[in-house]
Amino acid sequence: MRKALCVLVIALVAMTAVTAAGSQESEQAKAYETLHVYTAFDTEEAQYYIDAFTASTGIKVDMVRMSAGEVLARIEAERSNPQASVWFGGSNTSHINAASKDLLMSYEPDLDFDLPSNFHAEDYSWNGFYTGAIGFVTNTAFLEEHGLEAPQSWEDLLDPVYEGNIEMAYPYTSGTAYTTWATRIQMLGLEGALDWWEEFDKNMHMYTKSGSACIARAGLGEVAVGIGFSHDILAKGINQGYPVVLSFPKEGTGYEVGGVSMIKGAKQVEEAQIFIDWTFTVEAQNLFQKYSRLPVNPAATVAEGAIRLSDIELIDYDAVKHGLNKEANVKAWRDRLGK
Repeated sequence: MRKALCVLVIALVAMTAVTAAGSQESEQAKAYETLHVYTAFDTEEAQYYIDAFTASTGIKVDMVRMSAGEVLARIEAERSNPQASVWFGGSNTSHINAASKDLLMSYEPDLDFDLPSNFHAEDYSWNGFYTGAIGFVTNTAFLEEHGLEAPQSWEDLLDPVYEGNIEMAYPYTSGTAYTTWATRIQMLGLEGALDWWEEFDKNMHMYTKSGSACIARAGLGEVAVGIGFSHDILAKGINQGYPVVLSFPKEGTGYEVGGVSMIKGAKQVEEAQIFIDWTFTVEAQNLFQKYSRLPVNPAATVAEGAIRLSDIELIDYDAVKHGLNKEANVKAWRDRLGK
């Protein structure tokens, strides 16, 4: 009798333990909501990072891809009822502009290294997690045909040999293109930049929505030259085997600090914070090797062949000024160019 009672007690304890374990696993499975993200990365690249995040944390992500200017417009339109919690990628000028409109929430990521002061907002409403510089991508067959070297100057882009043969994105849809436009403003002043661009526009084939679209088109010989970020030119042009070369203007070029932000009114705050923290980890930053982006975590590995900012001539790019003045700068461009 005593033995039977003992067996019964053990069985009950075991059942309770199994039930508790199952309950705990169930609670863990339900612990996190699906995180809604807007991203300015190209779809394939964004999915690469997001799949790694989900594998690392178990948090599922619902992603919508748009150019940085389109993300900003969407967040502003949804101000009263936000549909995403995180803005992932895109030049910090666009994030700065969003912060100035009170569209973002402050969050200081949990890091094991010091993030430079110019790589985040003073209130951490945006945080910079990669960098990259504006460069030129040129089709080598075109260069050989015309006996040219790749453009080495902003003035080289005005050469009539490139008439109808240069491509880049609209400054109001693309963070890449806006960084290019802001770079020329900083170098020449607004009126000087408008005058220069009016001449430059004579050589344009067309403007696109996406900042990286011109790279493959230059690779396919559909245009001679494109303007984009160096990491995109490497990852989507040179490393894909396209007959293109990367060059930088000798007078200096602008650069981006790519941002990640939590959208004001975020519905998945805890998940958003975990995501932002993760983007700065060595695990996440090492993923940039595939796309030649420059990580900000000093312990991360830089891709072979990637162009470090210290390797090229940079202007003293004022991202805050150009972020705050984005609407006025874009309006001036559209008014002059009529596009």
